[in-house]
Amino acid sequence: MINIALFVLLVGIELIYFKIADRYNIIDKPNSRSSHTSITLRGGGIIFPIAISIAFLLGYVTWPVTFAVVLVAVVSFVDDIKPLSQLPRFVSHVIAVGLVFYELSLFKEPLWLLPIVFVLLIGWVNAFNFMDGINGITVLYALTAIVSFSFLSINEASLPLLITMGLSCFAFGIFNVRKRAKTFAGDVGSISMALFLGYFMVKTIMDSGQLGYLLFFSVYGIDAIITIINRLLKKENIFQAHRSHLYQYLANEMDYSHILVAFIYAGFQLGINGLVIYMDTNGYLTLFFMGGFLLLLTFVYLLVRKFVTRKMVLGNS
Repeated sequence: MINIALFVLLVGIELIYFKIADRYNIIDKPNSRSSHTSITLRGGGIIFPIAISIAFLLGYVTWPVTFAVVLVAVVSFVDDIKPLSQLPRFVSHVIAVGLVFYELSLFKEPLWLLPIVFVLLIGWVNAFNFMDGINGITVLYALTAIVSFSFLSINEASLPLLITMGLSCFAFGIFNVRKRAKTFAGDVGSISMALFLGYFMVKTIMDSGQLGYLLFFSVYGIDAIITIINRLLKKENIFQAHRSHLYQYLANEMDYSHILVAFIYAGFQLGINGLVIYMDTNGYLTLFFMGGFLLLLTFVYLLVRKFVTRKMVLGNS
């Protein structure tokens, strides 16, 4: 019953935000690098930091994690309204990651481990943000991760928090997972959700001692890394908005439905996550399996990307 009430509350908060966004003209205007063609309300992802704040009030999550998510959300929301320089955004990310380290007692771990986890978390937050380019992809992918984390017995104590964040995804998805979205997540949504998922990934790995759970983020990770490498080879500014991720090629150049592409990404990742859970349950989730499976996924991704780019070239000739 409390979950139904919470869902209704989150939907209501989202509707109130829409009135505020409409009143103060918080909108996303399409440009040459956009995957959408109509003006849309921006910042609907504000429901994610609001949800974790509610979870904190209900005693589901600690203050360091809550403050970390809300901090990056506030800075990102300001950036959504009036673009900020890199410095305040980076500083907020550093402080937030520091709070995650504090929450998970990472400062007690070997010194050499800290910069590795720091770089991975910062990289994940930015990669997740860059992947937020078409209707439905961010919320469906986030929901896939949350559902997958919920299936792990080690996360049983965190189920109320995961359910709360999952309900926020459903509340947002009502207005985003559609042909013509009512709202976009904005940086406030994608970055706050990325930080939450990053925190939960590190927590899960530490609690289980199983590095293989990194495969839960493999679809986004491979697309983001390969795209960055391609852009570096072309001497492009990797921090500038672009349309060269595989999902953008599929949605923009190949004219696949945005929602279909979003479901393909989320569905493929969900299938991988199911396999990972099965392999771990049966004692087969080794570093050897993880490395080999990542190579296989990368090979498949490169084949698909090459096929799509070739069709794009043929279509333009």
